[in-house]
Amino acid sequence: MQKTVHIIGAGISGLAAAMRLIGAGIQVAVHEATQQAGGRCRSYFDAATGLTIDNGNHLLLSGNRHVAAYARSIGTDSGLVGPERAQFDFVELPPGEAQALRWQLDLGTSRWPGWLFDALRRVPDTTVKDYLALMPLTWASNSALIGSTISCQGALYRRLVEPLLLAALNVDPPDGSAGLAGAILRETLLAGGQACRPLIARNGLSSVLIEPAVKLLRERGHGIELGHELRSLTVLDGRVTALDFGDDSPVALGAEDGVVLAVPPRAASSLLPELRTPTEFRSIVNAHFRVTPPPGTPALLGVVGALPEWLFAYPDRLSVTISNGDRLLNQPREELAQAIWDDVRKACPDGATLPGQLPPWQIVRERRATFAATPAQNALRPGPVTTLKNLFLAGDWTDTGLPATLEGSVRSGDRAASVLLQR
Repeated sequence: MQKTVHIIGAGISGLAAAMRLIGAGIQVAVHEATQQAGGRCRSYFDAATGLTIDNGNHLLLSGNRHVAAYARSIGTDSGLVGPERAQFDFVELPPGEAQALRWQLDLGTSRWPGWLFDALRRVPDTTVKDYLALMPLTWASNSALIGSTISCQGALYRRLVEPLLLAALNVDPPDGSAGLAGAILRETLLAGGQACRPLIARNGLSSVLIEPAVKLLRERGHGIELGHELRSLTVLDGRVTALDFGDDSPVALGAEDGVVLAVPPRAASSLLPELRTPTEFRSIVNAHFRVTPPPGTPALLGVVGALPEWLFAYPDRLSVTISNGDRLLNQPREELAQAIWDDVRKACPDGATLPGQLPPWQIVRERRATFAATPAQNALRPGPVTTLKNLFLAGDWTDTGLPATLEGSVRSGDRAASVLLQR
């Protein structure tokens, strides 16, 4: 009989593992506990705004090679769009009525960092020496704190390093792992402009990264079941021999069958009580406003000195992401929406044309969006291999060498599949 790999979880990690395995000629069966695939990387129709919105805003870079390869494997790489040059627009909103400061970080198109020597392409009020002071991050260990490795003050930190690392690590940067921060720098700024073009799924995450994968699996005869939650594992002689989904008959595994467990850490530890996983998590808050962006609003805008941190401009809405958002979880929804909207109007280049009154809006608060990327929590991340011979782990919370990013999610699925194939 043909061997089958059962993939538990149809988030981006599980789907990435599935694509890698079917590319190697393996039969897969995907089981998803909820009624939709995608996990945190999904789109849905929101009645409050009358729009299809993403559960969370995700920024990709042209150097995210695992995501790029995954998108190519399902034929949707053209759905990730962005500028031809690695250019990032920023605005700093000072307190009171002072004039906002706007600039564009232009990393160009090559690996050579020529932009460092052009004051018009750098962050305002910074020098080449400021950027060289970040180099200790590139060789720092995962156990070191960012705050103990570099200076967390000054124009460069406030206007670039803090927004970049806050978005990537989802913790206050001084408390984050310097090793993980170094991995981000190596794959972004140090990789040059060719690896840093910002890419956005303008038609929605599901339409680009999720639905085509689900369709491809079904067209090629692979199983994918939604609303199919794994309740327990049967283990014998150091391997999984059956999967219990709470129905009449457990799914028996053959001698050559395998399992990829691509679920959140809480679910993984309930199935594998001996598994060590991160225990601290941080929230992310997203806000969506149904409004036509003012002319001249960039597709992506970094916001400094305000409640919003990143502003995404879509044809039919403005969307905001706020990382490390635990402080906002209990704030009344409409009060929070109004506070964000007030800052959005200030941040947009022609924001005065936007209405002062709230347009149709939605607040999405992901309470356990990512593990806290501190040295202590990073040390709790397991690799893809488990004590069970035929069970492997995937998920952005596993040890990918990156924080909990979309690239890390896909990389974890690729690694789990690769190790399984080698075994």
